[in-house]
Formats: sequence, C-alpha cells, structure tokens
Amino acid sequence: MVLAALAMSSLNESQEPELKSAPIEIAVRDVTVSYPVGKNGHKTVLSGLNLEIRSGEFVAVLGETGCGKSTLLRMILGQEFPTSGVVEVDGQCINRVDSRCGYVPQKYSLFPDRTMIQNVMYGPENAYGGWFVRLLPTFRKFKRRLRGEAEQQLLRMGLRAGDFHKYPHQLSGGMQQRVAIAQALMMKPPVLLMDEAFSALDPSTRASLQQQLRAIWQETKPTVLFVTHNTSEALLLGSRLIVLGNYREASQKSNVILDMQLPQSSEPIAVRKLSREFQELSEFVKRRAYGSTPQSEPFQPVQEISSRGDAI
Repeated sequence: MVLAALAMSSLNESQEPELKSAPIEIAVRDVTVSYPVGKNGHKTVLSGLNLEIRSGEFVAVLGETGCGKSTLLRMILGQEFPTSGVVEVDGQCINRVDSRCGYVPQKYSLFPDRTMIQNVMYGPENAYGGWFVRLLPTFRKFKRRLRGEAEQQLLRMGLRAGDFHKYPHQLSGGMQQRVAIAQALMMKPPVLLMDEAFSALDPSTRASLQQQLRAIWQETKPTVLFVTHNTSEALLLGSRLIVLGNYREASQKSNVILDMQLPQSSEPIAVRKLSREFQELSEFVKRRAYGSTPQSEPFQPVQEISSRGDAI
C-alpha cells in the first residue's frame, strides 16, 4: 500500500509545474493601508504587503481580527484603495470596482424583492444592455438561455427547483448563502473573493457548502481568495495558505506570518479532517501563527501506520 502522506506529497509535486507556469492573476505590490485616528495619529492596517497569486489557486487567508484580511479583499475588488502601493488583477491596476471579481460576503446580500432565480439572473441580465436592446428578439433568446444557466447553477449548489420562486425572507440562512454563491458564479468571474462566507452557518450546512465549493473549484478552477477565522476550514479548502498578523511596530517588515502550499487529496473533506497528517498540519499552523514555532521551521508530517500496515 502507498502511504497517504506519500500520496499527498507526489500529488503536490505533480501540481507544482502547472502552478509555476500559470499566469499571475492577482499582484499586491508594496501595499500599505493607513487610516487617520484622532487629530494627528493614524492606524496602519497593512504595511509593505507583497503577494502574487497565480491563476487557479485557492488561497485561504487566516489571521486575527483587524489584521487586514477583509481590507485585502476590498482592495482586490476595488471597493477600497491602498494608501501606497499597487493592486493588480490580470496585469491591470485596480482603480474601481472590478467586474472580473465575484464577491461573497459574510452576510448574504440578496435583493429582497426578487425571487431566488431572479437574484441569480440579475447580474448577467443587467450587463446585457440598455432598455432598447431588451426590446429586441435576441434579448428574449438570451433570457431563456440565461434562465437555464441560472437553474443549473442553483441545482449545483444543492437547491431544489421547487424553491426557485421563493423570496429571500422565505429561505433559511444556508439557502440564502447558496443563492449568493450561485449569484457570484453566474458572472463567470476569473476571481472569486469570499469574506467569512460560511461563518454564520450551522456546522452541517457549513460542511455541505465547503464540499460543494471545493468541487466547483476543482471543476472550473477560478482563482479563489477565501478569508476565514477557522483554521480547519482554511486547511481543508485551500491549495495555499496565507496567515496575516496585526501590524504593530515599524520594525515589522510585513503582515505575512506564513505563506505555504497545502497538501492536496481527492478524499472527501470529512475523511481528510480525521487524518493524522491533517491534525499535525493544523497544530503546526496554529503554533506558527501564534509565535511558538520558529518562523523558518517547515512543516514535516509524521507518517502514521496502522497495525495492518496501511496509512490512516
């Protein structure tokens, strides 16, 4: 039998050439973000941040409250701008809200006066053209095709056809968040930004959405930035982990505490999280993030062998 740890290692090695040859989708170059505080002071959230994220990566971002995780997402989306430095998506400097980025916030933001299917169709329908264009026969054909795509996207997120005509107030929190993700994916964005998207959900719904998001990423490979406070969630979903720390003093060179590639596996999330290697990785990240592990120490998993000689 091949050890599970060795299988993960060989899978990582097979992905490395593909990853290194992928174009840089997101570039954060020497970015600093400061806010005025009081009359003369200021608060620095991010300082000298440099990141390159390649097309198709699933980057999980961990960090303490106030370390700049959400600020980073808002800058990539174009809702906020750095005090100094540059943020680029697909080689272009971000100077306004960027339609190449889909965004799913912690609190689902659906239109209350639109049904589930109408919410999902809204983005592409609104981008199609002005009112004159909508009077043409081609628009009716487009709308029929769009409806079919919206229905498939909702079914893919685990929603039932019988619920498509319900309004947001008739849906549970988990259902609303599934609609919000489908809404973002309908625009076929090359970049998907998710800010604590699952944190308000119950454990069962959260686990289901984690599995569905992972499957969507494996199938279509958008570039994903997934902000979370949950270490296990970050390690189970991401292909790469970035841990940000709070900026404290001018002597701190960067907010990045840890930046590492994560082991990949075809096993279901519920199985992976029980493995010995996953538990070791989780402990390593927690120690590294909170300062009890030397910053230069790499992750070295211990291979666990069962009494039958099989890897657990």
